[in-house]
Amino acid sequence: MPFPKLEGVKLPASADFHVHLRDGAMMDLVVPTIRNGGVNTVYVMPNLLPPITTVDQAQQYQKRLQALDPKVTYLMSLYLHSSITPSEIIAAKCANITGIKSYPAGVTTNSDAGVVDYEPFYPTFAEMEQQGLILNLHGECPSKGDITVMSAEERFLPILFDLHRRFPNLKIILEHLTTAAAVAAVLKCGPTVAGTITAHHLSIIVDSWAGDPFCFCRPVAKTVADRNALLRVVISGNSKFFFGSDSAPHPVAAKRGGDKIAAGVFSQPYATQLVLDALEKGCKEGVVKEEEVTPEVLEGFMSKFGRAFYGLQEETREFITVQKGGERIMDVLQAKDVEVVPFRRGQETWSLSWV
Repeated sequence: MPFPKLEGVKLPASADFHVHLRDGAMMDLVVPTIRNGGVNTVYVMPNLLPPITTVDQAQQYQKRLQALDPKVTYLMSLYLHSSITPSEIIAAKCANITGIKSYPAGVTTNSDAGVVDYEPFYPTFAEMEQQGLILNLHGECPSKGDITVMSAEERFLPILFDLHRRFPNLKIILEHLTTAAAVAAVLKCGPTVAGTITAHHLSIIVDSWAGDPFCFCRPVAKTVADRNALLRVVISGNSKFFFGSDSAPHPVAAKRGGDKIAAGVFSQPYATQLVLDALEKGCKEGVVKEEEVTPEVLEGFMSKFGRAFYGLQEETREFITVQKGGERIMDVLQAKDVEVVPFRRGQETWSLSWV
């Protein structure tokens, strides 16, 4: 039996610091699955159509989410845009907005209104530094010239270093790391820079998404060596790295055809379980050792480290347990008007219970 030390151990509820909950019918379908994945706190992405660029929009969105499941804590963000001025940052702080998400223009879903040049935002970043708001970076350069989806993350890293140098007290998160180079970059930076890692990037490689549209996301999964670097840093217990699922649901039709396949992997109902699946796979492949996957490691990566970086209290109210008992991931999550295919559909996973 894999990971016997984890069977039945009480763990604090997971926190997912990168979720796409959408709006409308998709939101109605996805939000009730958050706690199925052992998660009670989520950091909500603002890339709706239109994007969330004002405090009022964020507050109204939060109310819609709370109406669907009030047992989840929704941390809200704004979309970095020309309208996000220093005065808007002050207003955001007063309204308990947690951070600002930066999307380079055109690199992923609903990013057309994203950033072309960071310099105009330096006054905004300076105010964020003063107010304690977090800057969340989608760390890719747009594909052009010799930049492709395989090199886009690594080519972005000089921008991370420059922003960290200019604003050393600004909390920055390089999101959904996919390369050994990105791991090294976060380690090179000071304590105000951290990185999130998804469950699917702990599991898949470039061959996975090249043959399966439901594994295609941005940034794309890279090489075996890159995936292994992510696995090793998770079990290292380094507090600069913590969980953000980047669960990104799309209608089945948008993943299977049309002019362009939508980028996004849907993992929300199995957020915690999929991390365990990836670590189990890593053990079978000899990347990590079973004895290295301890309750303390899982608690740190899934809950403690992220909550600390975001200035939240440790979770002491709600707990989960996990067991390996033959549960399988659903083939499809559907309602009347929308259906979504989960990551690793039909495959065996861990069972999770709230205690």
